[in-house]
Amino acid sequence: MSGFIKWLELVGRLLMRFLPLVAWGTLLLAPIRLQATTLTTTQTLKAVISPLGGLFSFQNSSVTLAKTGTAFSNFTGSLTIQYDARTTQSTGGGYITVEATADFTPTGGPSIASPPSTGDALQYTCSGATLGTGCSGTQTVSTTTQTNVITLSASECTGGGGSCSSVSPNTVTVSFTLTNDPKYKTGSNYSATLTFTISAS
Repeated sequence: MSGFIKWLELVGRLLMRFLPLVAWGTLLLAPIRLQATTLTTTQTLKAVISPLGGLFSFQNSSVTLAKTGTAFSNFTGSLTIQYDARTTQSTGGGYITVEATADFTPTGGPSIASPPSTGDALQYTCSGATLGTGCSGTQTVSTTTQTNVITLSASECTGGGGSCSSVSPNTVTVSFTLTNDPKYKTGSNYSATLTFTISAS
């Protein structure tokens, strides 16, 4: 019996020495658990909406002024302009203007800056504007001054309906009249260059 008790005491001593090693082994072999972390950030987007105006295209690359009617009836021709625009709310506006940036050549025929007879002129009217207001009455083309084709008011814009126009692009027709002076020399095709400008604010 005493031998058995001694054996138990020996086993107890061995267990007391072995258990700390088992515990350390457990600590060393246990997986490291990482706590999940979620990071959130925000980004602010800013868009500056500016007033814009654009001349899209012309119905024809050039306008031929032709005479109809009596011998010295005026030359006439028309041009349809396509344009887009967006003006500032409440206080905005804009214009489409035209100016002769090159007078008729060659010399001896019609002239915008120096007509052969008083009263000779290249004039135009505006009609059918789908955005803004077309020029009022008859305008005379100048080589030194931009003259009005369209006037845009505040809060006007192209397309989309609602507060904007219902069509895109917008259009206006410009109809030209050139005096047919008997003094013009025959035998030449006379041409001039007109520059259209759009602005929006």
